Amino acid sequence: MAQHFLLSSKARTISELEVARMSEDEAREVFEKLRWSDTNGEPVCSNCGCTQSYVINTHTKSGKPVRRYKCKGCKKQYTVTSGTIFAHHKLELRNYLLAIIIFANAVKGISALQMSRALGCQYKTAFVLIHKLRAALMDNNSLEEVKLSGVVEMDGCYVGKTRPENKKEDRLDLRLAQNANPNKRCIIVARQRAKDDTNFSGAVATKTFITKSENSFAINKIATQNIVRDATIHVDGANGYDDLEAWFDLKVGDHSKAYVGENGECSNQAESYFSRFRRLEYGQCHHISPLYLSNYANEIAYREDNRRASNKMIMLDIADKCMQTPTHNEWCGYWQGNHRVSERLVA
Repeated sequence: MAQHFLLSSKARTISELEVARMSEDEAREVFEKLRWSDTNGEPVCSNCGCTQSYVINTHTKSGKPVRRYKCKGCKKQYTVTSGTIFAHHKLELRNYLLAIIIFANAVKGISALQMSRALGCQYKTAFVLIHKLRAALMDNNSLEEVKLSGVVEMDGCYVGKTRPENKKEDRLDLRLAQNANPNKRCIIVARQRAKDDTNFSGAVATKTFITKSENSFAINKIATQNIVRDATIHVDGANGYDDLEAWFDLKVGDHSKAYVGENGECSNQAESYFSRFRRLEYGQCHHISPLYLSNYANEIAYREDNRRASNKMIMLDIADKCMQTPTHNEWCGYWQGNHRVSERLVA
């Protein structure tokens, strides 16, 4: 039996201990090389783009040293995090890098409470920090403009179901809309299978969408906008997918009879995604707000698509995405009431 990838040395090319032992200057150099990769880490003014700057060593209110640069052109001062999602940061940069490697190593996700214990910071700080990482993954999704092709599996799972009452006589018919939880949402996932002529098995690309139900209108819109017309789509027996037969080669499996049909029809890769998402939902976070459900769903899609990448590659990729993500208004002053006001739903 072949060794699982996560048990091999290829999966662990850096440890949390190595990152924790980094100095502040070493962590800053990592972020500088990621943000200013075109100049090999040499500072570039975030205001005018000038490459001529000089160093101004300053300190924060708590007395921690901060490497600042002053542009020779526009005379503006800036740091490596200016204009990024980590702008106005209060923790040391090595703490942010440590948070990213902890986030990357948690293959089934991590809660804000666990992150706060690992970093020795307040729960509120860890909560916003993890959501900034999820926002960076969401804003820099490389598959956003790419259509899935080949063999694609689609399926949906519900989040936020109403728990039945203890006594049978008190239980309501949860199939009726008036008895359903108003925060109940459906995650519809589309996963492209690896081609048979490659060494990679399973799915290679994952897209997620949030809807209020697994209805035909939302499914048709998702499929026609995100999957090429000559693709083959595998689904289960849900009625919402029936209309796809008009545009795609549709194969329907019946899990009550077999997980894989006689002609290979199945949605096991979609179920694999839901399996990992449920571990995040039940085993880590325990509660997920509908406002940010899209970010959680996209996080698991990212983890699934990079399940055969080393933890150092994932760490650097997430850190790079953070450096390319502009300052988020919804994560500046979150605990002062600056929250997201609308969900990311498929209309």
